[in-house]
Order: sequence, then C-alpha cells, then structure tokens
Amino acid sequence: MQKYILACFTFFAALTAFSQEQVEQTYSFTLDEAIDFALENNYSAINANRDLIDARKQKWETIADGLPQINGSVSYQNQLKQPVSLLPAEFIGGQSGEFVPVVFSQPQQLTATATLTQKIFDGSYIVGVQATKAFLSYSANNEEKTDQEVRKAVVEAYGNVLLAQESVAIFEKNKATLEENLFETQKLFENGLTDEESVEQLQITLSSVDNQLKNAKRLENITRQMLNLVMGLAIDAPTQLEENLDDLAVRQIDFQLMETDFNIENNVDYKIAINLTEQRFFELKLAKSRALPILTSFLNYGSASYSNSFDFFNGDQEWYDSSILGLDLTIPIFSSGKRSAGTARAKIALDKAQTQLSEAEEQIRLQLESAKSEYILAIEEYNTAKENLRLAERIENKNQVKYSEGLASSFELRQAQTQLYDAQQGYLQSMVEVINKKTALELILNDPKSKL
Repeated sequence: MQKYILACFTFFAALTAFSQEQVEQTYSFTLDEAIDFALENNYSAINANRDLIDARKQKWETIADGLPQINGSVSYQNQLKQPVSLLPAEFIGGQSGEFVPVVFSQPQQLTATATLTQKIFDGSYIVGVQATKAFLSYSANNEEKTDQEVRKAVVEAYGNVLLAQESVAIFEKNKATLEENLFETQKLFENGLTDEESVEQLQITLSSVDNQLKNAKRLENITRQMLNLVMGLAIDAPTQLEENLDDLAVRQIDFQLMETDFNIENNVDYKIAINLTEQRFFELKLAKSRALPILTSFLNYGSASYSNSFDFFNGDQEWYDSSILGLDLTIPIFSSGKRSAGTARAKIALDKAQTQLSEAEEQIRLQLESAKSEYILAIEEYNTAKENLRLAERIENKNQVKYSEGLASSFELRQAQTQLYDAQQGYLQSMVEVINKKTALELILNDPKSKL
C-alpha cells in the first residue's frame, strides 16, 4: 500500500513539475524571429488572414448565386371546416334555379414539391462576379497592410525593450560611480578636507540617477509586456531578446537602400487606393445593369395526395403528380428617373475615387522623400551622438581626476556628469531612431527583392 501511495505521489509530483516547466517556458527572439512569430500569432494578423479566407468564401457565394438552385417544400393541410361550393341543381337532375351545396375535396391534403431555378441573364449578377476579383484583391492587400503594421510595431517594441535594458545598465553603472564619489567625498568632509556643499551636490545627482534607474526598470517591464502583446504572447510570458542595440543599429545603416528603384505599384497604400477605384467602377456598372432585363427559368415537379384521415404513407394511397416548366422575364420600363440618378451618383463616386488615387500617388511619393530624409538624418544623428558620447566621457573622466585632486569643484563635476548622462540617453535614442526610420522607409518601398 505504501509503495502504491509513493508511486502516485511521484507521478503527480513529476506531472506538476512538467506543467510548471511548460508554463514557465522562456521565449528567445532575434528581431527577425520576433517579426516572423508576430506575423503568425499577432491578433490583428490572425483576423486579417480570416478576412482573406472570408473573402474567398464570399467570392464563391456570389458565383453560386447564378448556378442552378433546387428548393423543396412539403405542405400539409387539414381542413377542420371544409369550404362549400354551390352548384346549379340541374347538374344533378334538380330543378332549374336551385343550388346544391357541394364539398369538392377531402379534408386532408399532403403536397411535396421540388423547384429548380436557373438564371439565364442578369446584368447585376455578371457585375457581381466581376467585382469579386477586386474584392479578393482588396482583402489580400489589406492583409499585407496589416502585416506591415505588425512588423513596424514589433520593430518599435523590440527597440524599446533594448533601449530600456541599456538604460538600466547605464543608470546602474552611473549610480555605482556616484556612490563611490559620494563615499569618498563624505570621508573628505568628515576629515575637514572639503566643504559640505560638495557632498550635497553629489547627493542631488545620486538621488536623480536613482529615480531614473527605478523608472528605467519599470519601463523595461512595460516595454517587454508591450512586445509580448504585439507578438501575440501573454504579456507576462518570459521573453528574452538576443539582439544588442548597438549591433542592431549598425546593421540597419544601409545607404544602398536609398538607391532602390521605387515602383509605386509595390506600395500597399497605392494598391488599396487602386482597389477603391475598382470598387467604384463596378458600382457604376452595377447601376447601369439595373436597366437591363432579367431572365430566369424554372422547372417545378410536385405530387399531392388527398384523404379523409392521415394515412398518406399507406401503400394504397393515391398520389397525383404535376410539373411545370417556365420562364420569368422582368423588364425595367419606367422608374421616374431613379435609375438614371443612381447611375449619375455612381459616376460621381468613380470620378472622386480617381481623384483620390491621383492624390494618393503624390502623397506616397512625398512620404518616400520624407522617409529618405528622416533616415539620413537618423544616421547622421547617430554618428553625432556617438561622437558626443565619446567626448562627454572624456570630459567626465577629466573632471573626475580634477575633482579627486582638488582642481575642480563638485558643481563642475556634476555638470560634467549631467552632460554625460544626456549624451548617453541621446546615443541610445539615436540607435532606436535608425532602426525605426529604416523600417518606415522599407515599408514605403515594399520592394519584393528585399524580402527574398
């Protein structure tokens, strides 16, 4: 019995440990891996793919509307009080001028009918089938647009996490240096070798850096949760980033990107604008098609049975078949100008869409030039920030030496330290800007060759 209990305990302990291991699975991503993961798991990307599948189903739904349709019906009637008709009495040998009440049918009736319908000509159906291709194209372009937005969001979130991590590391290093300076200055003050103001200056700087460090740690957690959300993970899922901010920024510096030939037809916003124009074009064709006749054929086959009681499934029950073949032709004749007004409005909508397409083309070209300028500026700012950081570190080091030798005041040291801290943050932010601006330019170019 004890062995059985021990075996069960071991089993459940192993199962619990396995479950915890599954729950605590750590995800590790490079930037490219994070983008690929998000394109598969991001909530918006998943729904955009569903929209594309829905568009394919809607296309077939439209096509099937013009294919043969078969509908069946079953009708049962029990005439609780049967209608009576009056027949001239002379029909049955009675006197002329008199009438005899007659019931023509049995009280219960069961009828089964099947009807086949087929559109032969319907202008609106033809236009609808043509429009499904444009709608499917729009859905595909909308999915591509969503993927671009997801990619941009992942790049920004990934860069923000790296920025927060680097900020924490820098603030911790600065705090350690300040604590050492404060300790040494406190000892000098206690021995009467410096004034109290020097201690207070360092305390002010240390308090500021300590607050910034605490905030950076909070931001690191928040930015990681934002990255998880964008990738489609639980916000508390443990996630590790394999990239280094500096190395990643250097890899994003690509001046050849500026020489990439721009084909506006690759731009997803332009493609969506084209889809809008196509939609308005088919709306105009649909408005015109309403003036055309509609021809539909049908074939009906049914069987009916009559009885005094519900015994229709008796083998001896008689059934009476019937069948009809026919055509329905609907011809629009006069609508008091309603159709012509609808056609005119559709033409106006098409003209507006064409104007918007021209405007969109010019806006996209302007966005391209702006994105190139911002990308170049980001690279220039990065190089400047890197040099400024090097100079700020030299200045701070010199003031550290001067301060320790009594040649610089605590105020001068604090100025040098503050300048260094600003340079550090400027450098970190400049790297993130290079990454983000390159992504923005790539999304506008949307060059298929760069995706190979």
